[in-house]
Amino acid sequence: MKEVWVFAEHDNTKISQTTFELLGIGSKLASDLDAQVCAILCGHNMESLAPELFAYGASKVYLINSPHLQTYSAEPHAIAISQAIKAFDPEIALFGATPVGRDLAPRLASIIGTGLTADCTGLAIDEDKRFLQTRPAFGGNLMATIICPNHRPAMSTVRPGVMDKLARDPNRTGSLELFTPTIDPLSIRAQVKEVVKELKESINLTQAKTIVSGGRGLATPEGFALLNELALAIGGCVASSRACVDAGWIDKSRQVGQTGSTVKPDLYIACGISGAIQHLAGMQESGFIVAINKNESAPIMNVADIGIVGDLYQVIPEMLKQLRDLEG
Repeated sequence: MKEVWVFAEHDNTKISQTTFELLGIGSKLASDLDAQVCAILCGHNMESLAPELFAYGASKVYLINSPHLQTYSAEPHAIAISQAIKAFDPEIALFGATPVGRDLAPRLASIIGTGLTADCTGLAIDEDKRFLQTRPAFGGNLMATIICPNHRPAMSTVRPGVMDKLARDPNRTGSLELFTPTIDPLSIRAQVKEVVKELKESINLTQAKTIVSGGRGLATPEGFALLNELALAIGGCVASSRACVDAGWIDKSRQVGQTGSTVKPDLYIACGISGAIQHLAGMQESGFIVAINKNESAPIMNVADIGIVGDLYQVIPEMLKQLRDLEG
């Protein structure tokens, strides 16, 4: 039976949310291919993480077990997974477009001699059973759909936050298959000696349910204080277009768009954002979009559910006043 593989990224204690998103789209692809979706779990004695992979849709979990895989390092992981690919011959292999996925997938594709489509925002199977991989191209000005007809597995890295997870079902089960790779320690040129974790403020826009985002229309970096006030009032977080990041007004971790995060919150409030195609690519799948802009012809208005034509420095204070009145 054909197989669609999903690389299960983890920190030795829990599976990443991106992995669950990949299992969701992997299940859809597998259904269209009459295949099964399989999770690839690398590590040392990681059996305890398998039930969560089944709960999110995996039909089978390949447990690739080796002491050399205890801590993530590209070389031993690529060697181990390439051996598993040669043994089981999957049709498709999916990786998150995360720091780990972007490090591992190209190395693995080179070892096994197949193609890799990076940073995908759409995956599908067409009527001829071809695997279609869609990603932004030419700076986000068009969307390219790519196929890999002659080599297997076809490999993709997929943007976090763009695919939907299946509903978690703790009663869902599957098969667990152990694979022990042959890894020569002398072939590992770089070794991880120590992992040092730094405590700092973090923001995960891809998991946010409500986002208040600012653009060049703020005019000054102080405008983000007003956006933060609105975000606090509605239980959301603050984000930004690339223009504000490039101007040094806000950290890059807050950037939404082609070169930032792709988000799908329930509510996205775009404040002073004109709606360049690169930004739209990162937020247009939001559940409900409110755009505040002086220009009624701004491209953001074409994707907004509600467009408010006006000065954000007048509109947002009025929104805050009405929120306070409702609370009172």
